[in-house]
Amino acid sequence: MSRRSPWMDQDLDDLRDLARTFFEKEVKPNIDTYIADKHVDRDLWRKAGELGLLCLSIPEAYGGGGGTFAHEAVLIEEQARVGDTSFGASLHSGIVAHYLLAYGTEEQKNEWLPKLASGEVVSAIAMTEPGTGSDLQGIRTKAIKDGDEYVVNGAKTFITNGLLADMVLVAVKTNPEEAAAGISLVIVPTDTEGFRRGRVLDKIGMKGQDTCELFFDDVRIPASNLLGDKEGDGFVQLMMQLPQERLIVAVGSVAAMEFCFEETLRYVNERTAFGRPVFGFQNTKFEMAEIATEARVARSFIDECVELHVKGELDIPTAAMAKYWSSERAGLVVDKCLQLFGGYGFMEEYPIARAFTDLRVQRIYAGTTEIMKEIISRSLPVPTR
Repeated sequence: MSRRSPWMDQDLDDLRDLARTFFEKEVKPNIDTYIADKHVDRDLWRKAGELGLLCLSIPEAYGGGGGTFAHEAVLIEEQARVGDTSFGASLHSGIVAHYLLAYGTEEQKNEWLPKLASGEVVSAIAMTEPGTGSDLQGIRTKAIKDGDEYVVNGAKTFITNGLLADMVLVAVKTNPEEAAAGISLVIVPTDTEGFRRGRVLDKIGMKGQDTCELFFDDVRIPASNLLGDKEGDGFVQLMMQLPQERLIVAVGSVAAMEFCFEETLRYVNERTAFGRPVFGFQNTKFEMAEIATEARVARSFIDECVELHVKGELDIPTAAMAKYWSSERAGLVVDKCLQLFGGYGFMEEYPIARAFTDLRVQRIYAGTTEIMKEIISRSLPVPTR
């Protein structure tokens, strides 16, 4: 499965070497600890920042690496290669930082982006609420203008990096009477009075990733913390950035498929049954051939999407296709892999068991499979008679 993606170059090869060393040395030996603690060590963010592995696609003028989405993709792939889902760097660097870059004022960008790039600040984005998931127009968290401040009230849930976050980008209603037109994004430092974190949520997978409930009780922030030029731009901002978020999920899904293939191929060649390696049985060969083909086909499509995105040509329906297809196929692949592990595949200390539960959420967050299909269907041409 060692096929070099066509969007790779020497700079990205060098980055891959650096990222691989980082994940092998700093992350892989600590995965069990992260799972037990339900979060990574805070110092991991600083180490990643010191090596220049955060905000790789943010311009150097703001402290970033000056690269493209391809640089973020390499980091995602190398994290998947060691079987880790605890470190929320792809959300921090590939999502939150890009909202700030695309819509923030110069003051906001200069204040936050260098700190995100160094690991001094850990970021999160808060959209989902206890009563609102896919239907973002129905959010109830409010930010009401009071002089030169906004007063934020509400609750968010399923927030990645929620426990360690120093800054949260929050989707709010600045005009509760409106649906999409009433949504704005605001920057909330987590040391602001009235902000509090709920429990770290117990999940069936991604157990080492700190996923929290967040509460905002009369949280006062400067009016200058509004993201964008005016109120009501939040929904459009979210829709414009979601394709990159979905491509991040797609890249992670394909990388996880390749990880599962490698783990399983090793296992079926080492494990013996009835006096021969498990790979010696025709069924195992056929299953592994199917898994290899699934991963290769998905990789080819996602490589195309990465190239399109780097050129600024990835459209919303294609990003939805990438997210839908790769996450669904990853679920099928990991199920086949687990079956080949037999009883050991059901044991949590085996990476394939963790991958089985970790990958399930890929079909849910950043837009469910059903939402992806709805987006794709709206782009289909109407037949002419």
